[in-house]
Amino acid sequence: DGCLNCSKCVKKACAYDVYQKRTYDPQRMSDTADSLCKNCFRCVQECYARVLSKTANPEYWSMGDDYWTPEIIGTNQRQAESGKIPVSGGGYGGPFAGPGFDSMWTDMSEIVRPTRDGIHGREYISTAMELGKAPGPETLRFSSGPGAGGGIAASPRVEISVPFLFDLLPFQESSPAVLSSLARAAREVNTLLILPAGAVSGELEQWATHLVPLLPAGDLEPFLPLLERCRMVQVRGDEKSAARLAQIKAVRAQTVVSVRLPLTPRAEEEVELLLEAGAEVIHLVADGKGRELGTSHPRFVKDRLRAVHQALVKKGLRDRGTLMAGGGIALAEHVAKAIICGADAVSVERPLLISLDCRLCGACREGEACPAGVASVEPGWGRQRVVNLVAAWHGQLLEVLGAMGIRDVRRLRGEAGRAIFLEDIERETFGLIFGPRGGEARPAVPIEPEGDEVRVLAP
Repeated sequence: DGCLNCSKCVKKACAYDVYQKRTYDPQRMSDTADSLCKNCFRCVQECYARVLSKTANPEYWSMGDDYWTPEIIGTNQRQAESGKIPVSGGGYGGPFAGPGFDSMWTDMSEIVRPTRDGIHGREYISTAMELGKAPGPETLRFSSGPGAGGGIAASPRVEISVPFLFDLLPFQESSPAVLSSLARAAREVNTLLILPAGAVSGELEQWATHLVPLLPAGDLEPFLPLLERCRMVQVRGDEKSAARLAQIKAVRAQTVVSVRLPLTPRAEEEVELLLEAGAEVIHLVADGKGRELGTSHPRFVKDRLRAVHQALVKKGLRDRGTLMAGGGIALAEHVAKAIICGADAVSVERPLLISLDCRLCGACREGEACPAGVASVEPGWGRQRVVNLVAAWHGQLLEVLGAMGIRDVRRLRGEAGRAIFLEDIERETFGLIFGPRGGEARPAVPIEPEGDEVRVLAP
């Protein structure tokens, strides 16, 4: 209605031929114009009758929640579709800082010539990560007698090509199609998939070397064949964890054992005890929004990781094992930032579901049908979507490492000096004037008179 029937319709002048390629899918009730349009608004601006308009889809704004925002969901879905690094256009239009990982920036000031690019150049940037106990003084073994010498007792280690694992799914965890998609993708990109031990059956058994079964409490007898095929297993952290570790090692010493531990205010003490008990991998897990568990005033995973890492360094225990972090890892940049805060590797869950077109609407948790049909995805299609997402995240990790002048992701661990934290710069810049954040009392600052002026001395 309102069309002037111009001889030269602006629809024909679309630079992307959206209207020529436009089709309708009656089964999904969708219009391809929504996905083909690049939002240049040329047709809207040049239409003489002003009959064309473009507005945000209300369903888009209903996706996710305050942490898993529509922008994060849409960004990950586009990466899963293309496998490419997202490009936002000319400049960044978002806020200067925000909560969580948005209050942290990386030092990307390294300027190198193209041949030392590391991404498109000739130099190699390694993103490989080894899970397990690093060789150290406690692994030295000496013998006596003729020809005696020393050596290092080899500890079992598992190498993955990217510093992130596929974690337990918060929902759709029992879907064979979803688990098959993730297992295939884990094998292709050489990483690991954590899943309940009872779910490893049928088709999944052929990818056992890339699976990390979460063993339940109780008898190990039913899972002995699984221990023989899997390179790594996981147990839940509790007061019986040390005995459980010894039990598994007695059955198969070459299996790497990971302990899954909730990220609580006591995490430093619990991690220390587990490392001294011989744990090889500690998996600290926050909630889905990256918040600490077991407290009414939760801190973000970024801050808790720094505290745990620094506590272990002070006690000389940091290299006793691998520290993994999970919960709240929503974007590729979060991987690099979590490693800077002290993690060796991270685990992801919701981004995997997002790559399979999940919108985090919560319908499946309420017993309703999934509007995207995630539980019945075709495994081959699902595998490619997850591989695409990993490829896009891997490319962004290379961008960060290259811009920081780091050639190995393992060197990034705990490099807090190569990052900027909002709370630190606010304290250094405004702390003397306004005091600490959060309404705490401002510390006394010495004041020295200087003629007719008063100079505030830095403490």
